[in-house]
Amino acid sequence: MRVAVIGVGCTEFGELWEKSFRSIFLEAGIEALMDCGIEGKEIGAIYVGNMSGGKFIDQEHIAALIADHAGLAEFGIPAVRVENADASGGSAFRQAFMAVASGMHDIVIAAGVEKVTDSVDPMGVLSTSVDQEWERFVGANLPALYAIIARRHMHEFGTTEEDLARVAVKNHKNAVHNPKAQFRREIRVEDVLSSEVVADPLRVLDCAPLSDGASAVILANEEIARKLCDTPVFVEACTQASDYLALQCRKDLLTMKAVVKASKEAYRIAKLEPKQIDVAEVHDSFTIAEILAYEDLGFAKKGEGAKLIREGETEIGGKIPVNPSGGLKACGHAVGATGIRQIVELVLQLRGEAGKRQVDAEKALALNVGGTGATAVVTILSR
Repeated sequence: MRVAVIGVGCTEFGELWEKSFRSIFLEAGIEALMDCGIEGKEIGAIYVGNMSGGKFIDQEHIAALIADHAGLAEFGIPAVRVENADASGGSAFRQAFMAVASGMHDIVIAAGVEKVTDSVDPMGVLSTSVDQEWERFVGANLPALYAIIARRHMHEFGTTEEDLARVAVKNHKNAVHNPKAQFRREIRVEDVLSSEVVADPLRVLDCAPLSDGASAVILANEEIARKLCDTPVFVEACTQASDYLALQCRKDLLTMKAVVKASKEAYRIAKLEPKQIDVAEVHDSFTIAEILAYEDLGFAKKGEGAKLIREGETEIGGKIPVNPSGGLKACGHAVGATGIRQIVELVLQLRGEAGKRQVDAEKALALNVGGTGATAVVTILSR
């Protein structure tokens, strides 16, 4: 059964001190419902991506809280929390997609939410996504592990710090035109290279911020979608794969095997090749991650990812625009919400509703990654 996205909603991403966890997921959900003109009681199920409510806000049982606070508990609508580190949102979307594709439900919500500013150590919480015994115990957090990957990529393929900086510059430029983005200002390569070192060679401006935010999409089967929506966006494929958690166990530091596996399966199901993708939202938690994504998704050969950014091929107007939203780097990274936020952006792009960041697109791809690549979710959408 074909599945379509018929409604989208998203809060602003950033340090939302004046808003609560409850208020931001409600804001995103209401926007998604209004977008497609349905009422909450018509929803068959709720799937919520949330990495660590227990640590960030000392609240577990997140899904029930959302159903309750959204006024849906009265209808007994089943709600499920999905956790897969940074890939929680993408994984929640996949569960929602399968629920509709199987015929179990006609209409469902896939949402993501995270409130990180209430935590005293948000990066410490995020770094629980890596192997605690073999990586964190000896002092390696997420920036340090991605720095190892970046340094190895430089050694093997000649990638430079300037190449990494160009990713940040591109994404900040795109975010200027995104009203939901955390950083709506341009930066220069020089600004990145002069920012403080976090884990050599990664600097502050190579790293995505940890943000508050929520996002939601509504999925329906094709029959309902065509009745309710003038511009349904169809899910051509939604795949997921896993890899070893610790970097030391992987055969190749420079290939995210889960990304390769999930993307190949998605291309097979959608009957597409990488060159047929018109726009992509990829997981740039660190600038090196976007360059790896170019390669592992098949947009460039292994070792040639930096060439795409040097030649402007991934900019708006380039051969394969990547992260027109600003990506995690500039739009912000509200961990559990990020994977859904990527889908929101691509739906707007495919509808032609992305404003000044609009690209000409019929096929779109989202890549949501957990931790250093132990989980990857790839979604292909079409208008």
